Amino acid sequence: MKLITRDIDYSIRALAYIAKNNSDKISVTKLVKETKIPRPFLRKILQTLGREGLLESFKGKFGGFKLNKSPNDIYLLDLFEIFQDKFDFNKCIFKKKICPNTKDCVLKEKLDHIGEMVKREFGKISLQSIIEGR
Repeated sequence: MKLITRDIDYSIRALAYIAKNNSDKISVTKLVKETKIPRPFLRKILQTLGREGLLESFKGKFGGFKLNKSPNDIYLLDLFEIFQDKFDFNKCIFKKKICPNTKDCVLKEKLDHIGEMVKREFGKISLQSIIEGR
C-alpha cells in the first residue's frame, strides 16, 4: 500500500519551498528548477492547492504563487483530503466477492482503529514542522 501518493509528495515539496521563500512570489519555472517536479504535474498541483485556498496565485509575466495560509495552519491531513478525497484506510482487502458483508468483517474494527490513529497523527504534522524537520 502506498500511503504518500505522488500528488501529496509533490505538494509537500512545493509548499515547503514556497514557505521557505514566502517573502516573494515563486514562479512555476523557479519551482520546477528548485524542486525537480515535472512541470505538468506541478501546474496541476498548484492549481488544485490554489482552488483549495492554500495558495494565492498571481497571473502574468511576473506571476507566481504565495502561501495563503501560515505553514503552521497547513497539515498533512489537509493534503490527503485534497488529493485523495476521503481518507479511507480501510478498503476491504478481500474485495466484495469473498467478503460481501463488511458489517461482520473481523478486521474492520481493527483497521478502523488504525485508520483513526493515522488520521490523528497526520492532523498533527504541519507544514512548519516538516520544514523545521520536527
